[in-house]
Amino acid sequence: MKVAAIQMVSGTQREANLHAARVLLDQAASQGAELAVLPEYFCAMGHKDTDKLALREAHGEGVIQQFLATAARTLQMWVVGGTLPLQTTSENRVHNTTLVFNPAGECVARYDKIHLFQFDNGREQYYESRVIEAGATPVQFDLHARDGHRWRVGLSVCYDLRFPELYRAHARAGADLMLVPSAFTHTTGQAHWEVLLRARAVENLAYVLAPAQGGVHENGRHTWGQSMLVDPWGTVLDQQAQGEAVVVGVLDSERLHAVRQQLPALTHRVL
Repeated sequence: MKVAAIQMVSGTQREANLHAARVLLDQAASQGAELAVLPEYFCAMGHKDTDKLALREAHGEGVIQQFLATAARTLQMWVVGGTLPLQTTSENRVHNTTLVFNPAGECVARYDKIHLFQFDNGREQYYESRVIEAGATPVQFDLHARDGHRWRVGLSVCYDLRFPELYRAHARAGADLMLVPSAFTHTTGQAHWEVLLRARAVENLAYVLAPAQGGVHENGRHTWGQSMLVDPWGTVLDQQAQGEAVVVGVLDSERLHAVRQQLPALTHRVL
């Protein structure tokens, strides 16, 4: 099955970002992708953390969700909507949420980001918990490919990548593919992005598809990019350094089965 990681350099205006995302989704579909995954904050990278509040939507309705449903239905492709801000019970908080749409345009899975990023090196400061309310539940969904093969997919977002217990929960649930839509900072991404993605693939004997924000944004933030697809042996199959791009690769079920047969580490778990 062909899959695509969509790399963006999202700005502050929702409509411009949705237009850019649709162009890239069209490219993914034209290259034969059955699944396309947008990056974290694909719909907007605001000037302030609180800018997310103005864009929040109720689950099941809103401009961003309609965009994702229409793209999936029109392109006859699974579309994973990076993250978008969904309402909480608080006026001052949103969930940072991944929604999954099948080729019929139906939302079939929702994951609220569990781990909230905090970083302060004296020059850069990020505190997602100021505006975002954390989720609490790992989420997987089943994707039935055109060839009839079923892929079990585990959802995660950006900072989740540093917490291997989430990915082990996905592995215990039978995940074959793990998605990591992200907006890693240039500082942390340069140091840790690739090694963490490859580690999650190796330790769980699964494919990892990681679309990212990649470039210098309108709000001045610099994200690392390097969207990539990693196979269950930890090999990077394809990646893109910076800028808007579509990273396309193939998930091979026979390759996955062979790696798990040769090195059945998941069956050797003790703890």
